[in-house]
Amino acid sequence: MILIRTANSSIAAISTSRFARFLLVGGAAAAINVASRVIISKFLPFEYAVALAFPIALTFAFVMSRLLVFERAESSAWGQYFRFFLVNLVALAQVWLVSVGLAKWLFPMIGWTFHSELIAHTVGVCSPVLTSYYAHKVFTFR
Repeated sequence: MILIRTANSSIAAISTSRFARFLLVGGAAAAINVASRVIISKFLPFEYAVALAFPIALTFAFVMSRLLVFERAESSAWGQYFRFFLVNLVALAQVWLVSVGLAKWLFPMIGWTFHSELIAHTVGVCSPVLTSYYAHKVFTFR
C-alpha cells in the first residue's frame, strides 16, 4: 500500500513539476532527434545528419513544450517559435560540438568503437538540457 501511495505521489509530482515535464518532452524530442539522425545517416555523412535531424526534433519539442510545459504567454505562437529556434540554434552548436567531438576525436583517441556515433550523438543531444530549460523559461515562453 505504501509503495502504491509513493508511486502515485511521484506521478503527481511529475505532472505538476514544470522541469519534470520539460525533461519528459526533451527526452521524447531527443529520441526523435537520434532516430532521425540514424535514418538520415544512411544517406549523408554523420556531421550533416546531426544538423539535419535538428529541425525535426525542434518542431516536435516546440509543440509539446507549448502544450505541456510552459503556460500560455501573450506573445504569438510564431514569435515563440522564432525564440525557441534561436535558443535551440545555440543548443545545436553545443550538440554538434559534443557529438562530433566525441565521435571523431575523443572516441577514436581512446579506441572506443562500440556504437560510437550513436553514443556520441545521444550524449550531445542531452548536453544542453539545463541551459535550454532556463532560456525557454525566461526568453521563449515569456
